[in-house]
Amino acid sequence: MASARFPGGKSVDVAANWTAPAPGRPVCVNGTPWILYLLEECVDNVWEYCSVVIGLVSMFCFLLSTLPQVYEAYRNGKVEEAMSFGFLFFLFSGDLTSFAGCYLTSQLPIQLVTVVFYIFTDLILISQFLYYKIKNSSSRKSPVLKWLCFAWCGAATLVLLALPKLIVENNATLDPKSPSTSNSVEVTGYVCGYLASIFYLSSRFPQLYKNFQRQSTEGTSYLLFALAMMGNGTYGFSVIVVLPALKGSKRTFIIKHLAWLIGSLGVLILDFFVTAQFIMYRKNCSAKSSKLLGVPEVEPLLREEVELSML
Repeated sequence: MASARFPGGKSVDVAANWTAPAPGRPVCVNGTPWILYLLEECVDNVWEYCSVVIGLVSMFCFLLSTLPQVYEAYRNGKVEEAMSFGFLFFLFSGDLTSFAGCYLTSQLPIQLVTVVFYIFTDLILISQFLYYKIKNSSSRKSPVLKWLCFAWCGAATLVLLALPKLIVENNATLDPKSPSTSNSVEVTGYVCGYLASIFYLSSRFPQLYKNFQRQSTEGTSYLLFALAMMGNGTYGFSVIVVLPALKGSKRTFIIKHLAWLIGSLGVLILDFFVTAQFIMYRKNCSAKSSKLLGVPEVEPLLREEVELSML
């Protein structure tokens, strides 16, 4: 299964009769057709089927997770005050290392396209952060900055559309199963997996500190973290649920996917702390709003009294 936000290793390596329909290789007879076509996996039992479906739900959650924050930043225009640049930097670094592991270990095309989309959304968030930081720090509006932002987003969109095709074509020419490259590719994949997990875990601490420092979560979208929690939770579950269907050693399987499990479940735990901050600081936000609403009710009355006394 495509390993969602933590790619670099196929999660389900359990079916002995998996193949692509190629000469000299067995054919997946009892597998689910749509999974075989979409993910090139031979799924012939209920445990593997549940793992694939849960994994797709995880991927869908991650695909949508950054979009609410993009909208929230566009709506309030104060993303540099609300978001920590360390959070964005480590998130981007984690996706880059995930992409490296996915590419070097010749993962499925759907994994490559998904990771490219993650990198694209990270770049949009970083671009928004820098755009509003420059804009809000300047005393006058600069039309050049606006057009540069549009040009950057357009160029990134073109790369998003073209890169997956080029990657898949180049990836098809590699043979990670050849004796000369299998060991080095496997080691590289594991290294990238652990690095990605470290980056993802590190991304939450700057944002937790930023929220604590401000005593507020205003300007950040909770859907970003809620969807990430759903994605990480369902990803970990998709790996664990396949254990009863394993034909080999369960211990070896867990060790193979330990890096991505640490990353996903570790980030899930940290996002519970972010959730607690949203709950605690919501009271501060509501109290601040009530004070602001109370001020205009008093000032006009005072002004009217001064005007009447002058008459």
